[in-house]
Amino acid sequence: MTTAQTVHRSAPAAPDRPADAAPPRAAGHRAHRRRELTGRTAFYLGGGALSLLFLAPLVYSALSSVKTPEEANATPTTYLPHHISFANYSTLLHYGSGLGTYALNTLFVAVLTVLGTVVLSFLAGYGFSRLPFRGSNVVFGLSLVVLMVPYSTIIIPLYTVLGWLGLQDSLVGLSLVFITFQLPFSIFMMRNSFDAVPAELEEAARIDGAGMFQTLTRVSLPLVAPGIATVSMFAFLFAWNEFFAPLVFLTDSAKYTLPVMLLNVRTGQLGAVDFGALNAGVTLTMLPCLVLFLALQRYYISGLVAGSVKS
Repeated sequence: MTTAQTVHRSAPAAPDRPADAAPPRAAGHRAHRRRELTGRTAFYLGGGALSLLFLAPLVYSALSSVKTPEEANATPTTYLPHHISFANYSTLLHYGSGLGTYALNTLFVAVLTVLGTVVLSFLAGYGFSRLPFRGSNVVFGLSLVVLMVPYSTIIIPLYTVLGWLGLQDSLVGLSLVFITFQLPFSIFMMRNSFDAVPAELEEAARIDGAGMFQTLTRVSLPLVAPGIATVSMFAFLFAWNEFFAPLVFLTDSAKYTLPVMLLNVRTGQLGAVDFGALNAGVTLTMLPCLVLFLALQRYYISGLVAGSVKS
């Protein structure tokens, strides 16, 4: 018997396997694909259900705003308008000093709040991150203490301070109040945004001859743009939707912002709530917020993630 025959006889026989059976690795890959597809489908279904849940009040408000005033105030309510009417928007347009006046007041306060908050938090965040001094952490911690103070408890002191400055019943004074409320969170976000940027980039710019202002505007500013977008969005949404502070600080009806105007327009005859005009006002008020969020959501998400964890 030859050596080749001996080796051939001693080799174990291969187990029988059907011709159409897949290899174990391919079967495991298909099982993994099925689990991944199932998980992704469940994720999108759950996200779609939550989206419908959150969109339902907005859609209902928009549909109610185009009902006739009688149908909008009817009981029981109807979900779909039987007749399309813009009478509610006409009521809103000519109410008081006019919708345009209240919208411009709100826009002025929101823009001034965003500009003041972004400039001050940008400089403060850069200083706390790149120019530390003895006790800087204590000062930074004290700036965050404002977040722990109940909002309503400092309204009266701020009202008194605005009286000393001659800014009571003033849109500029109201903007300063909004900036005061937004600064602690904004400084926290901008400091962490600067901490996430390598300091070596600024050092390289200085070696190339750039001054501090050039380094700040040409190197650091583009890198912390997501943080600026996040701070801007929070400041705008707060100033646009805030109700309590304008109600306290403004007494001239021509200077009211949209939330205060909606409080007044909702009252119909004999104290009844005018749901048609109210829903029309809510629909118009939420549109700028939706547009701003959709336009800046990419920067908002990246800035919020970058600013939430200190590197």
